[in-house]
Amino acid sequence: MSALTVASATLTSEKRKFSYDSDAIKRMLPHRWPMLMIDRAYDVVPGKSGKGIKSVSVNEPFFAGHYPDHSIMPGVMIVESMAQLVAVIYVAEAIENNPDMSSQDARSHVGYLGAIRQMKFRRLVVPGDQLTLQAQLGEKLGSLREVYVKALNGRDIVAQGELIVTER
Repeated sequence: MSALTVASATLTSEKRKFSYDSDAIKRMLPHRWPMLMIDRAYDVVPGKSGKGIKSVSVNEPFFAGHYPDHSIMPGVMIVESMAQLVAVIYVAEAIENNPDMSSQDARSHVGYLGAIRQMKFRRLVVPGDQLTLQAQLGEKLGSLREVYVKALNGRDIVAQGELIVTER
């Protein structure tokens, strides 16, 4: 396994599932503070699906202005967290297909968010919440791909919908 690899890998009947800690995610994604949103990824089936964790802290820079007297995580940041989980799934696939790939090459597989569809926000996210993110890659549409995403706080669905992401 390459230097980007994982904290752990488990065998499933079909594919291996991987877990990535925050240091591995920093090597996988081009994002940095304050835009690096996910803290951990797990149950990642490269090119297929995965789960992740976003721990919401009062120290997040967006809370200074959204809103100072009633801190609420902006919906766009929840969507960005889910999109970064998708990027981890893409990079994990690139690494699986080429275990000797460098960090820089792996990051080049991170595409862009093309569209947000049918996104529903069902609950406010505040400091102290821990979001469990879920992503399931769907149908390819040329160089675009549908991805079904969900964010939960405990058992409560916070947001869910569909993203269209580019492949690079």
